[in-house]
Amino acid sequence: YYTVPAQYEAAIIYAHLVKYLCIDTYDEIAGVDFTRGYFPKMFFLIGTWEYRNNGSFVLGTAEAGKKIMLAGVNDLPLYLQYYEGDELGDNLNYYYIKTIHHEFTHILNQTKNYPAAFAQVTPGYVLSDWANQSGDAIHYIKGFITDYTMYSEEEDFAEMLSEYLLTSQKDWDAIKNIRYYTGNGGTAAIGDGEGFNLISAKLEIVRSYMKEVFAIDIEALRDDIQDRIEMIVKGYADLDNLGN
Repeated sequence: YYTVPAQYEAAIIYAHLVKYLCIDTYDEIAGVDFTRGYFPKMFFLIGTWEYRNNGSFVLGTAEAGKKIMLAGVNDLPLYLQYYEGDELGDNLNYYYIKTIHHEFTHILNQTKNYPAAFAQVTPGYVLSDWANQSGDAIHYIKGFITDYTMYSEEEDFAEMLSEYLLTSQKDWDAIKNIRYYTGNGGTAAIGDGEGFNLISAKLEIVRSYMKEVFAIDIEALRDDIQDRIEMIVKGYADLDNLGN
């Protein structure tokens, strides 16, 4: 990939997001010993996202349970400057906060394997073809929480947890009512609700894995993370001063 270095000031802000929205919340819910034992000791930041030739781009990566790369750092101050309210929260979640939790989920999975039964719920993974699936909501119909989850079981698991942690219960419940997707030429296909049942089945495996392997209640984790995001959106969290 062709990338550029992360700007120092932007890296400080991202470091605060990592600490405030991941390290601190796992300290709160799971305990300091958990965080010390499992949280990676190295983060590598780059200024741009890593663009693929299919139009998609890499937001982050996790390596061998020890290192996380986070991309797109130089655009982070712009989102904080030009957006506010729910729009700011949505952008931060999509590009940055979810990436942190997605990659940390990979770290946990690389350290302690998740149940093999997870991959059997929706075995239709399509690898790099995930970006070419037709239809705005086809992934819901097929039982995937995002389009990227169709890439592989590893990405599916990481997306399931990170997406759940950053989605309000109201918005999560709304997924069960999706019965169509808009395809090429404006055609619509009708779903029967089975997609949400598949998503829910995978969520139960994720919930059990986190509880049984790490003694973490993902409901409590979710509440704490969303409270902290609200503090950022309302401007109560200082993201500029490393001394805080």
